[in-house]
Amino acid sequence: MLTTVLVADDSKIMRSAIKSTLQEEARIAVVGESESFAQTLQLVSELKPHVLLLDLRLAEEAHLSPASVKAQLSRVCTLAISIQNDDDSKALAESYGAVTLLDKMCLYAEMVPAILHCHRN
Repeated sequence: MLTTVLVADDSKIMRSAIKSTLQEEARIAVVGESESFAQTLQLVSELKPHVLLLDLRLAEEAHLSPASVKAQLSRVCTLAISIQNDDDSKALAESYGAVTLLDKMCLYAEMVPAILHCHRN
């Protein structure tokens, strides 16, 4: 079964690296990418991906609270990604409804198994 993924990161370089890595995996298809919360929420609604890779430090929208983001992302399995993996980052990921926080420094090794696990569950 093909798992569809939306990549949300404000860094074009990071989005490109993630997409390149995921293109090597036949069971995963990147269906879109976004660089802000507003664009992410719109694309989740339009594309209905199975999994959202969400950069925790994505360009913030002043009118969006973590609870609002969580409510709007409730239909997609969200994996948060961040360079920081401290307690504050874990709490922020949880407040957005993410099932886990992946460390960007270990992303290459952790990303594909986490995406496939997220979609299965």
